[in-house]
Amino acid sequence: MKTLTVSANDANRRLDRFLAKSLPALPQALMYKYIRTKRIKVNGARANISTRLKTGDEVALYISDEFFEKPSGSYDFLRASKKLNIVYEDENILLSNKQVGLLSHPDETEYNDTLITRVMRYLYEKGEYNPETENTFVPSLVNRIDRNTCGIVIAAKNAESLRILNAKMKSRELHKLYLCVVHGSLKKNEDVMVGWLYKDEEKNKVTVFDRERAGAKEIRTKYRVLETKNGLSLVEVELLTGRTHQIRAHFASAGHPLLGDGKYGKNAINKKYGYKKQFLCSYKLVFDFSSDAGILGYLDKRSFEIGGVWFADEFKSGELFRK
Repeated sequence: MKTLTVSANDANRRLDRFLAKSLPALPQALMYKYIRTKRIKVNGARANISTRLKTGDEVALYISDEFFEKPSGSYDFLRASKKLNIVYEDENILLSNKQVGLLSHPDETEYNDTLITRVMRYLYEKGEYNPETENTFVPSLVNRIDRNTCGIVIAAKNAESLRILNAKMKSRELHKLYLCVVHGSLKKNEDVMVGWLYKDEEKNKVTVFDRERAGAKEIRTKYRVLETKNGLSLVEVELLTGRTHQIRAHFASAGHPLLGDGKYGKNAINKKYGYKKQFLCSYKLVFDFSSDAGILGYLDKRSFEIGGVWFADEFKSGELFRK
């Protein structure tokens, strides 16, 4: 018999979901059978698959050792770089400035060195995260930005913060503002562009239409022109909806693709400036809670900003146009 103790990060989780995360080698059908036949108990008593666990609960498992994964003592995230540009950190969250070229999460091209694995390594070496003492929780990113976009990404250090931030993101109580440089002069200095975005999953490319289409989702992109010169515009953008490649594709559909964007932009013009990375940065984050935020209430009305966005400084100084 082995026992798992429910931590604060596992609290309020259903028993079956807790076990699925804690014992991935245990087949689901067998797990349900073991709960039904009392080979899995909570606090010494019979439980149901839907039993909600509380901090400190003891889950007793009268099952074979083969279903318990043995800690290897070595973790893949320790292969990640130690380089992490921290904008803000407290006991619940970490805001980092993701650099161009770094993936937010692992994919088929890169598994070890991504933003989330760097965060995990950082917290592990600080003693704030230990996989051997966590049953189900791992530090997680609340938002993500494209590989070729830089800017602020939020990481949650505990399950309660992750739950709250996911809800706040969904209810639009977190405002993300971007800076970008687009080709041309926009007709209006401020506006909310509305369109319908369709994603081609196989090509990982989207198309924006100016009217509703089957399979397309509505997008709204709010912008404000900060400065225009030499056929380019420096623009501040707020996403009122969050879709794949929304900023890049929406401005391109309006005839103003981002400078340096090889997928939706104009490479012939991009080459003129000698840059191989797109001019887009998630530079500002504002917490604007309209409902209870629990343990994160102290963040309400706070904003965090990246100073010295490279292309914005070069645009304003004129250095961009001398290259």
